[in-house]
Amino acid sequence: MILARHISQTYESAGRSLTVLSPMDLTIGTREIVAIAGPSGSGKTTLLGLLAGLDLPATGSVTIDGQAIGSLTEDQRAALRAEKIGFVFQSFLLIPTLTALENVMVPIELTRRPEADTRGSPEERAAALLDRVGLADRLDHYPIQLSGGEQQRVALARAFVNDPRILFADEPTGNLDADNGAVVADLLMNMNRELATTLVLVTHDPVLADRAARIIKLRGGRIVSDTRNPA
Repeated sequence: MILARHISQTYESAGRSLTVLSPMDLTIGTREIVAIAGPSGSGKTTLLGLLAGLDLPATGSVTIDGQAIGSLTEDQRAALRAEKIGFVFQSFLLIPTLTALENVMVPIELTRRPEADTRGSPEERAAALLDRVGLADRLDHYPIQLSGGEQQRVALARAFVNDPRILFADEPTGNLDADNGAVVADLLMNMNRELATTLVLVTHDPVLADRAARIIKLRGGRIVSDTRNPA
């Protein structure tokens, strides 16, 4: 599903080259649930961005679902993400001028799929997912009218609306209190299981990481451990 070979990342800062990720190899299988953990500054989000095709590595290659990311144009990478990948971010990233229903419909509009979809109209699909995350009575609410936990549940619905093959989540509970974080974590894991999606998540929360089948720990831009949790 995701194959990374000898990938690394460097950035220029004040005329000097800063290595954020040292060369590494990584394979993530279909339907696998993987947590990327480690202290702040260890390279977790940078690695997630490379695996998702949001950025290109300084060295090496990333292949997603059989497609070599480095050989695609920027538009082709965007199309791949729209068709096959869902995202959940720590800061929600909802569009403030759109309602909850409209925010969830955005990925459908971006893929330009025909209205005659066997899963229903865009409105029906979006409304069904908002109901799934417990927000059936918030369809017409704007982000400013929603709590942080509700906004992240809208973001979850948006991430799953196109039935992605892969879901990337960057600190999905990082901006939430313990109670809301637990609700979002349960929804994320349960919906991922129901839809048989490959899940790659970055988290500093050891409780959430322990719910993954596999935990990859980074430190100083290197993989220091790659372990599997008991089934």
